[in-house]
Amino acid sequence: MNSPALASHYSAVVVGGGQAGLSASHYLKRHGIDHAVFEKKTVAHKWRDERWDAFCLVTPNWQCQLPDHAYDGDDPHGFMVKDEILAYVDRFVRKVNAPVFEHTAVNRIEKRGALFHVETAAGSVTADSVVLATSLYAEPAIPRAAERLPDTIVQMHTAAYRNPAQLPEGAVVVVGSGQSGCQIAEDLHLAGRKVHLVTGNAPRCARFYRGRDVVDWLDDIGQYDITVEQDGMAKKTHDTNHYLTGRDGGRDIDLRRFALEGMALYGRMTGVSGGTMLFQPNLAANLDGADRVYNGINALIDRHIAEKGIEAPEGGVYAPVWRPESEPRALDLAAEGVSAVIWATGFTPDWSFVSLPIFDGSGYPVHRRGVTPVAGAYVLGLPWLWTWGSGRFLSVGRDAEHVVGRLAEGLAAGATPMKQAAGA
Repeated sequence: MNSPALASHYSAVVVGGGQAGLSASHYLKRHGIDHAVFEKKTVAHKWRDERWDAFCLVTPNWQCQLPDHAYDGDDPHGFMVKDEILAYVDRFVRKVNAPVFEHTAVNRIEKRGALFHVETAAGSVTADSVVLATSLYAEPAIPRAAERLPDTIVQMHTAAYRNPAQLPEGAVVVVGSGQSGCQIAEDLHLAGRKVHLVTGNAPRCARFYRGRDVVDWLDDIGQYDITVEQDGMAKKTHDTNHYLTGRDGGRDIDLRRFALEGMALYGRMTGVSGGTMLFQPNLAANLDGADRVYNGINALIDRHIAEKGIEAPEGGVYAPVWRPESEPRALDLAAEGVSAVIWATGFTPDWSFVSLPIFDGSGYPVHRRGVTPVAGAYVLGLPWLWTWGSGRFLSVGRDAEHVVGRLAEGLAAGATPMKQAAGA
């Protein structure tokens, strides 16, 4: 990776040195566009610094399709573990050799006339275009209710969790049942810890169905190429990912089975009062909703198999192996011996440095396939930027190729964002 000297002007500035920013740099180099990548921490730091020890991919290795860097190992249908993921990403970093300024935060971006003015920790530069590749996962999101937990309880976000031995002895509450929450709850459960899992509305998905990985079936059906412009897909931009795991070769995560094995489940958390955690009475609804999605995905595969006349093992509808007898409304942390709480409550984006009129009323950037209403300003790396595969190893390269292509056209021809978007 280069250690460049800071210039006063660039044709393009990329903010963010993760897989999206590096993919943008790859295509900017291919177009011969001079540029700089500013990363406030280190390149690809989230993979290295914000994943637990037992972390692994939840999609099969063959979906790792970074630009000119497809997975080429001997287990395409397996799931790389943390060290293997880091090695894959590090090879990509070396291959791209992007002009990255690490430990260099961007403090402000504004547009004056035709130029963007970019203030960074290393100094100010101007640019003809900017690519915001910081994703939606900038800062850990922890609810204010955390402030009311007793001081004796250790608290951490999933970004800081590494392994069960990191926590004091005792029971652990995991708040959030998305991908990270469910996998960390399983990690603790397998280590013999008493786990209290606070559920939400995250959907779930089978790992294998009718003889194949569900991801393989969905790829054949074309699900990963569905765009946000198809009916009803625009709402997906804020959806929670389905929970399942690639651990030990891949398997379902069934919270009902965990309950049979001793894990305590609760509805959505509403607050903390006097050392007691409070919940909505919606555990049954959360579990039923997750199963409904699970069965719906399998039914989609059933239809595909029937329509194509594919020979495959018989399928079926998932039948719940456990149902809650009641809806727990409170958890006395001291009485249950709880020593730690892990907040699996996601992340929040940080657009505070962007002084450009590109955001909607919720603070989400307005764009079409990464092209914003401000000429020369682009976004990249967002979930559902264009397809279901966007933001993932599978399609972030395709998104970057499109965005940089539009950027190059704009530099060459002075095209307006609307004209660029029309060519998407």
